[in-house]
Amino acid sequence: MTPFPSPRLLADIGGTYARFTLETAPGVFAHAASLRCAEHADFHAAVTAYLAALPADAAGGIEHAAIAIANPVEGDEVRMTNYHWRFSIEQMRQRLDLRTLVVVNDFTALAMALPRLAPGQRRQVGAGTAREHSVVGLLGAGSGLGVSGLIPATDGYVALGTEGGHTAFSPRDEREIAILRYGMRQHPHLSHERLLSGPGLELIYRALCERAGRAPEALAAPEITRRALAGSDAVCAETLQAFCLMLGTAAANLAVTLGALGGIYIGGGIVPRLGETFDRSGFRQRFEDKGRFSDYVKGIPTYVVTAEQATFMGASAILAAQLRTLRADGSSALLGQIQRSREHLTPAERRVADHVLAHPRSVLSDPIAEIARAAAVSQPSVIRFCRSLGCEGLSDFKLRMASGLSTTVPLTHTQVTGADSMLELGVKVLGNTASAILQVREQLNRDLLVRAIDMLAAARRIEFYAVGHYGVVADDAQFKFLRFGVPSVSFTEPRLQLLAAQVLGGEDVAVVISSSGRVDELLAVADAARSRGAKVLAITASHSPLARKADLALIVDHGEDAATQVPMVGRILHLLVIDILAVGVAMRLGQDRLPALAPEAGAGLPDSPAQEATLPDALRAGPGIRTAGPLARMTSHSR
Repeated sequence: MTPFPSPRLLADIGGTYARFTLETAPGVFAHAASLRCAEHADFHAAVTAYLAALPADAAGGIEHAAIAIANPVEGDEVRMTNYHWRFSIEQMRQRLDLRTLVVVNDFTALAMALPRLAPGQRRQVGAGTAREHSVVGLLGAGSGLGVSGLIPATDGYVALGTEGGHTAFSPRDEREIAILRYGMRQHPHLSHERLLSGPGLELIYRALCERAGRAPEALAAPEITRRALAGSDAVCAETLQAFCLMLGTAAANLAVTLGALGGIYIGGGIVPRLGETFDRSGFRQRFEDKGRFSDYVKGIPTYVVTAEQATFMGASAILAAQLRTLRADGSSALLGQIQRSREHLTPAERRVADHVLAHPRSVLSDPIAEIARAAAVSQPSVIRFCRSLGCEGLSDFKLRMASGLSTTVPLTHTQVTGADSMLELGVKVLGNTASAILQVREQLNRDLLVRAIDMLAAARRIEFYAVGHYGVVADDAQFKFLRFGVPSVSFTEPRLQLLAAQVLGGEDVAVVISSSGRVDELLAVADAARSRGAKVLAITASHSPLARKADLALIVDHGEDAATQVPMVGRILHLLVIDILAVGVAMRLGQDRLPALAPEAGAGLPDSPAQEATLPDALRAGPGIRTAGPLARMTSHSR
């Protein structure tokens, strides 16, 4: 194995222990250590203690790290649910002086290790044969119950980040009904995690002691397990048996939920330590006891993960993939956005872009004067560059870039191929759309959204302008805003758009929707609206002429080429921005108008002219409201 230029720090953080190791080459781990969380004030103190204990020749030069943590990971703020530690990913990266810090859910990391397990690093329990390139399920009991899965993709797998351990427990026999009754006296919602975990073993033990008419001892989970394996306590043995049976039910539920024909894997800190006792338990029998789907699950193999470093292996794989992504697309979604729009920048803005792309880390800490000096531009040019990306200013730009540079699992786009089945095609289209939506979620500036909503809520009249395939977005926006009584109209015919914009007033808002932001007719609309004193809100691409002309621009960047194909993802993204604005305006205008935003399918729509006559005047879409029919939209170009 070729050594890395510098060792990579890997961590596996649970509610009780924080485990650390250094990866010196692909799959080569050294200096493993396990620290008790209770002995350290926070994560920074724990990792600092680990690094301080390393030999002098091993501790220096660490640039990249990955943390697998028993907690959902969303955004920059990490707050553990089973312990009091919390931290900012970007601040932690800076405090540890790292170039890259990736933080993922621990079971997402463990899931990513499954395809890399050697035969000796897993043990099959029962029959069944894994189907190649199929969905894989994973669950494991420790301080909680982790649940994840792997979805096959063209170049590997995509890990699912789930909280499936919090699904409701369902008993299968009288003993489990007694456990349910006991548990519900302590917890209003008795989830699988309440039982299939270390604390769960203790709860099952107390419940079975009550059922046996015996006073429970104050036993912790390790002691219950020790007595059960030694055969020295009948209730402890029954506790472990009930635990294995209930885990079989949970595993079967996961198998049929995911269609996990690639197998179900059992990890965590409890089951791998049970050895052959688990293999002889009723786990597999309960797993196969699935009524009409018994034959289905009998063909699915179940494995116990025996590799001690499995979570580290998965965290390492995610970190390696992230580093490849950073090298390929320029370190973050925002930097990728800059690269895609570079050719459309002014010369001054291009110099700023080149400086940011070449020195993304230093830009995070450099003041505006230093950035302007290094890029050989004025400070206002730096601000214009930031605002053309949809950022409020330099500070907001830095926050967005920091989030991208200290990311979690990267989003993916999967290419549709001619060999795909209809099912695979559907999965890829949905997956690519979901990935694009999450990317736009990171791009949208929250402060600008609030200002846009305030602008629309205060408007006397709102007019929506779009052309080509994006005309349906303008029509949809008109319908939504009319539903809660805001005078609105959509213009999708270029010959009428300029005429309409020339009669706007100072209390009106023109919402101009354009995927490229370079359509001459729409740029003329923006100029005409502003000349009349109206406000212009653009929903468009960054660094576009339309974004520069608008009073406010909400940036929607995506990789779809509308010049060569009918836009699909782009239209969905623009429709979602309209939905956000509509909900926000409805909240501003009052709760009494909210029901109109979410009607049941077909509810509230007039079925006849008589029904339409009963609607308020502001809600009638009569002649002249829509200015372009289906034929006009079909014959327009996609822009």
